[in-house]
Amino acid sequence: MRSFAYHQPDSISEAAALLSATAENRPLAGGMTLLPTIKQRLAAPSALIDLSKVHGLAGVSENGSGLTIGAMTRHVDVAKSPLAQARIPALVRLAADIGDPAVRNRGTLGGSVANNDPAADYPAAVLGLGATIVTSEREVAADQFFVGLFETALHPGEIIAAIRFPAPLAAGYAKFKSPASRFALVGVFVARMQDGVRVAVTGAGAGVFRVASMEEALAKRFEPSAIAAIRIDAGGLNSDMHAEAAYRAHLVTVMAKRAVAAALESA
Repeated sequence: MRSFAYHQPDSISEAAALLSATAENRPLAGGMTLLPTIKQRLAAPSALIDLSKVHGLAGVSENGSGLTIGAMTRHVDVAKSPLAQARIPALVRLAADIGDPAVRNRGTLGGSVANNDPAADYPAAVLGLGATIVTSEREVAADQFFVGLFETALHPGEIIAAIRFPAPLAAGYAKFKSPASRFALVGVFVARMQDGVRVAVTGAGAGVFRVASMEEALAKRFEPSAIAAIRIDAGGLNSDMHAEAAYRAHLVTVMAKRAVAAALESA
């Protein structure tokens, strides 16, 4: 492993300045992806900017009827939050089923969203709920944030500070998980909002995406049978040793039906 500098700033402005010093510097949140890639020599940062001591980056708070969750809030803290359970129970269940206890006790909301792993759970919730990503520079709507495979709209040196989630009328998440990693082979987050329905899929493609045909059908009739006949085009979906594209396409409909059923049950 190549040597690197280590910084532990206490403000987001200081962290952003350190991160912007060179393109080879990397922010460290939970480290669930970054540290293994460094160990495997797939990444060689000049410096790690540890965000764990930055003031105000962790916690779950009210935001009108919705929630604001700090970027450094761990998965386990979302899963155990009474406020999150009261406002968006689907988010609590999603967080409780991420990885294993070690991952849930170290991994963070902001780290997961910034990394934008194509099989991660949180991007589905962020996009499915139409959340707003609050950064050190600006606010970005979820529909404009996720760009592609491990790519987001974050600028160089920009850091996620928090994510604002509106409260849905009903929401549910269902995933078909890899038995080894518990990553989603396919995960679907469905949210019934005041202005319509949103359906976000993770694990199936190069990044999280919405399914307009399902949103339209569920806006007319919010029940699993409304989308039972919808078939997803397998073109462009992931195909690997875990599942072929056609199987993932089939799973999108199956998981979407289960997510709707979960949303109805929680409502």
